[in-house]
Amino acid sequence: MVAAADTPSYAQKLGITKDMAVQERGWDEDTDDDIRADIEEVIGDELLDEDSHDVVDVVLLWWRDEDGDLVDALMDSIGPLAEEGTVWVLTPKTGQSGHVDPTEIAESAPTAGLTQTSTVNLGSWTGSRLVQPKGERSKR
Repeated sequence: MVAAADTPSYAQKLGITKDMAVQERGWDEDTDDDIRADIEEVIGDELLDEDSHDVVDVVLLWWRDEDGDLVDALMDSIGPLAEEGTVWVLTPKTGQSGHVDPTEIAESAPTAGLTQTSTVNLGSWTGSRLVQPKGERSKR
């Protein structure tokens, strides 16, 4: 049995560490404040909103089934992303309101120039990690 202290935090699961710049996109009243608070505590700062023009290490994209075109949202998320940056698409889990079929993410990512590398469990949300393929990074 694993002790609670050994359980990775949300930030650890997302690979977020101190002093990283993290932008949040798609915030709404249903977003998980525990995830947000844990990330802010680890980075030592507030999450940047989608109007920020800073270069960021991580984009958290809260995404629900009714939110529109995922490819467009991913393209917007790439803009402020550092060369080695990561986009995390956070979607409600299966059975939850707003659930997104995983195939939508798998099909949208390459169209936006991203590759899906992994998924993580984040309570009532699922995180899908997207990165720019190494060959694409140098073209920006």
